[in-house]
Amino acid sequence: EEMTDLFGIPLPALLGQLLLGLVNGSFYAILSLGLAVIFGMLGIINFAHGALYMMGAFLAWMGLEYLGLNYWLMLLLAPLVVGLLGILIERLLLQWLYKLDHIYGLLLTFGITLVMEGVFRSFYGVSGQQYSVPEALQGATNLGFMVLPNYRAWVVVASITVCLAVWALIEKTSLGATLRAGTENPKLVQAFGINVPRMITLTYAGGVALAAFAGVLAAPILQVSALMGSNLIIVVFAVVVIGGMGSILGSVITGLGLGVIEGLTKVFYPEASSTVVFVVMAIVLLVRPAGLFGKEK
Repeated sequence: EEMTDLFGIPLPALLGQLLLGLVNGSFYAILSLGLAVIFGMLGIINFAHGALYMMGAFLAWMGLEYLGLNYWLMLLLAPLVVGLLGILIERLLLQWLYKLDHIYGLLLTFGITLVMEGVFRSFYGVSGQQYSVPEALQGATNLGFMVLPNYRAWVVVASITVCLAVWALIEKTSLGATLRAGTENPKLVQAFGINVPRMITLTYAGGVALAAFAGVLAAPILQVSALMGSNLIIVVFAVVVIGGMGSILGSVITGLGLGVIEGLTKVFYPEASSTVVFVVMAIVLLVRPAGLFGKEK
């Protein structure tokens, strides 16, 4: 039987790479979404995001390994645990930095990253732990033109659903309106009797819980290792810069789009696949310094 070719590349191979790109893009989207929300509310560039994503993946693995808790439970529990840790980080450390330059927040969260990575590294080394795909999502579905691994399809659907839910929460609800007002004019919101510090704490907790959720999603695909976060976070920062710091939907669209661009680059010009995101970033910054969806100041 003849294979359909596209630019001399068999279609199933091309679609497979596209799907892989979408999967990576899903992680970029969730992570950059959390970063954008935290930056919007707290003005903190949360470098620890990658480490908290790594922690989410590790919690999933540890839950199974030590407590026999399955994937679905950890999909709820890991974000909760990391969210609680986020509350601690924000109350004990970050809250003293809001009046200072952004660089302090970046340095502090970078320090938190090094500590967390160091801890996991000292216990588990750097080789990476296997985490198997949950039974319900094992195997693949033959769509005729390609074979679709069920788990990867689930990751894309789950991520996009979560991203849209967060976007709806922030853009369409009264809670979201309060959040947005709190970033624009905290004193006024406080005057209305709303507890802004608590709102800020919960925003940070929510942002890092999203990172942990992405970590659990990633655990069966990537190996669970102490360095899985730092490999990803640099790309995610590029995504945030390209999308523009302010926009939530922007970070989601940019994340998915860049994942796909990266996946296609792997097919057509593999050498450039690891740098293509940064090339795009450079071009975008030349044309639109505020990012594709950012507000020009």
